[in-house]
Amino acid sequence: MGNSSAPSNSSSASPIRVLVAKPGLDGHDRGAKVVARGLRDSGFEVIYTGLHQTPDMVVTAALQEDVDIVGLSILSGAHLPLVSAVQEKMIEREISTPIFVGGIIPPDDAATLLKQGVAAVFGPGSSIPEIVESIKKIVADREARG
Repeated sequence: MGNSSAPSNSSSASPIRVLVAKPGLDGHDRGAKVVARGLRDSGFEVIYTGLHQTPDMVVTAALQEDVDIVGLSILSGAHLPLVSAVQEKMIEREISTPIFVGGIIPPDDAATLLKQGVAAVFGPGSSIPEIVESIKKIVADREARG
């Protein structure tokens, strides 16, 4: 609006880059697409990998896209082994990018994921503003630590 030559992004910092991935055999991606669109509409740069990604494919995409955070959408019930496999691949490649997980995850499993280093877990009913604020905080905290 107006004829200013300034970029529309009011912040001088680059937008947060988020990889949204669907690891495993789960074929339901509506939630991942809703989150990806909500993040994009909130000013993030979002890379969506599509369905049926292997842990290695997720980590390769995170490396290639130089993302700030990785989001894993898992509805298949295989969240514990899939997240562990992604974390192992990240360790192998010396990547410290934080991970958040979304899906239908029982509270005990969510606690396990958080204990093993997942930055946040979002279940059904999580709002886009809640996810946006959480990601902003996770990325800012990571940048503050160096």
